[in-house]
Amino acid sequence: MNHAERLDRLPVTRLHTKLLLGSGIGWALDAMDVGLISFIIVQLGIVWELSPGTKGWIASAGFIGMAIGASLGGLLADKIGRRQVFALTLLIYGLATGLSALSMSVAILIGLRVIVGLGLGAELPVASTLMSEFSPARIRGRMIVILEAFWALGWTFAALIGYFVVPVGDNGWRWALVLGAVPAVYAIVVRLGLPESVRFLATKGRLDEAERIVLEFERSAPLIQPKTPVIKLSSGPQLPPVIGASEAPSEPPLTVTKPRPSELWAPALRKRTTLIALIWFCVNFSYYGAFIWLPSLLVRDGIEVTRSLFYTLIITLAQLPGYATAAVFIEKWGRRPTLAVFLAGSAMAAGLFSMAHEPWAIIAAGCTLSFFNLGAWGALYASTPELFPTHLRGTGAGWAAGFGRLASIIAPLIVPALISYGTATLFILFAVSFLIACLLALLLPELRGQTLD
Repeated sequence: MNHAERLDRLPVTRLHTKLLLGSGIGWALDAMDVGLISFIIVQLGIVWELSPGTKGWIASAGFIGMAIGASLGGLLADKIGRRQVFALTLLIYGLATGLSALSMSVAILIGLRVIVGLGLGAELPVASTLMSEFSPARIRGRMIVILEAFWALGWTFAALIGYFVVPVGDNGWRWALVLGAVPAVYAIVVRLGLPESVRFLATKGRLDEAERIVLEFERSAPLIQPKTPVIKLSSGPQLPPVIGASEAPSEPPLTVTKPRPSELWAPALRKRTTLIALIWFCVNFSYYGAFIWLPSLLVRDGIEVTRSLFYTLIITLAQLPGYATAAVFIEKWGRRPTLAVFLAGSAMAAGLFSMAHEPWAIIAAGCTLSFFNLGAWGALYASTPELFPTHLRGTGAGWAAGFGRLASIIAPLIVPALISYGTATLFILFAVSFLIACLLALLLPELRGQTLD
């Protein structure tokens, strides 16, 4: 058995849990940072007397960095390793977020938000790639959805900070950004505590390191003993090693060319690269167009600032059951049907929100949108790394995420331009985008339970 097969046969061990928690906390901190800006721009609009267009640029600045960071981060992860890039990106965006709290002008804040986005954009696809390469094939999708569920925790923390910290005074938004600097400290924990991807190490010929990590995972599973290495002969049966012989790596070194983005457009990958990138674009457009501006849209429609922040907090809490439901069905239905169903539900919920006027209807439609949209995000993150071979996995996932971030730049900018047509028009547009993503998802290959190459 090679390293990948040995990892796939394992149950979920304490080391899987440690990896999930370590990656998940970083993921939650990412979400907290992204979510904070939706609450901060409400306060900044009042304190700095900003126009809707200026607030749109503040919201989009981070996504400009995320678009660049996602593409570069994935490529770096295939070159130098998943863990190193994960820790570096946490450090970059944590420090930049802390410095953002000292901003004295819109220009400085926008510049720092771009740097924050570089770290955020690179971290997300790298974390999901690392987790997918350690998860046993039979539950890999569920593990990634659980990882994605940490996003809901982070966004909930952002909503709590937005509700309790941001409104305390003119500098409440600064204190909120100071809290967002926590990832700079957590980067040290990540670098020291998480293992490097075994599949990445194998493609680089670092088989001793890969063997050591696989053995650690096997020894953490009480019912599975480490496999005795075998001597691979050119012909005939495979024999166990001579007693006393040193443990040789269980698979020969691999010769793999350096990852090149152009490979994503080779005939074997062209269709899936195009489909997943377009799905990312549509989902980013609707999600960030809706949720970044949600508190501001509620205020514009006549709801008092503190109450709008409270409504947003309640709506945010509905993300958690959405993830939990997607985690169940991702292995029962498969990736493709789960993603399509949750995207269809997102389109329906956005349509309902366009017709909501009373507080109870706004909260009900918003919670439904949170439930389906974040379940769709979980399925999307589970599906994306599986579509690409190991030496291109970070590059492919990063490129899809980077292309999708273009939509997250566009969406916050067009909301001020379309806001004169009313909130209903905006959410009908978001519903159409979700529906397009749903139709595209039906064309993806189904890879449930298959071993990653």
